[in-house]
Amino acid sequence: MTILVTGATGNTGRHVVAELLGRGHSVRALTRDPQRAAALLPAGVEMVAGTHTEPGTLEAALDGVTGLHITVTAGVAETGPELVRQAVAAGVERITILWGGYVGPAETAVAESGVAWTRLEPQEFMSNALTWRGSIRTEGVVREPFDLPSAVVHEGDLGAVAALALTEEGHAGRAYNLNGPQALTTSARVDILSAALGREIVFEQIGGEAAVGRMLREGISRADAEYVVGWHADPPAEARIPDGTVERLLRRPARTFADWVAEHKDRY
Repeated sequence: MTILVTGATGNTGRHVVAELLGRGHSVRALTRDPQRAAALLPAGVEMVAGTHTEPGTLEAALDGVTGLHITVTAGVAETGPELVRQAVAAGVERITILWGGYVGPAETAVAESGVAWTRLEPQEFMSNALTWRGSIRTEGVVREPFDLPSAVVHEGDLGAVAALALTEEGHAGRAYNLNGPQALTTSARVDILSAALGREIVFEQIGGEAAVGRMLREGISRADAEYVVGWHADPPAEARIPDGTVERLLRRPARTFADWVAEHKDRY
């Protein structure tokens, strides 16, 4: 089985790649920059140039592929249906799709593809805490508009679930809500980071419009910024309440935020 992973060098894609390699499968990584990707991904991965936002360029990438992992990022909502059509025509038999936060055109195309599919629906990633690095380094402060609980999920657990769904039976036609083992407020996550780094980090609550403005300055569209801030103002139950799906599927404990911090504290 050869599996094509889109978004292979991203926060989640690299974990999908590693898990598939660990299971002994042939992995093809789709990347705009194969040379850069080769330095980020494990040995043994086949690099192929291209982007899933331009499906017309993917004939070679899809050749001989029987499994496909799609990460819905900017632009994929529009190009996803054509990507799925080409994948099925090329002989792909199984697809996993990491949703973009809701069931849009790409997610719908996968569900209607006629091949085995699994939709992965994580709520909030632990790696979102990486956006705090700048203010932690320079000021020892984290600024966010809300201090509500969220059962953040480890990207490695998502990668493990994706690899499971791509390589084992029993997951076709399923949509899996994926969250972590603890519902942690923003301030609680900051406290865990503070303890691991051995320095005081202050949580400072800011207004919602200030948070939107910050995202606009980072180049994010107003619509996307308001969506993200609105989501955090009232997270759904699927985000707030640990449901044990990761543990049930992987037959091991889900990784905690403290585990994640121990792996990434040198990045702060």
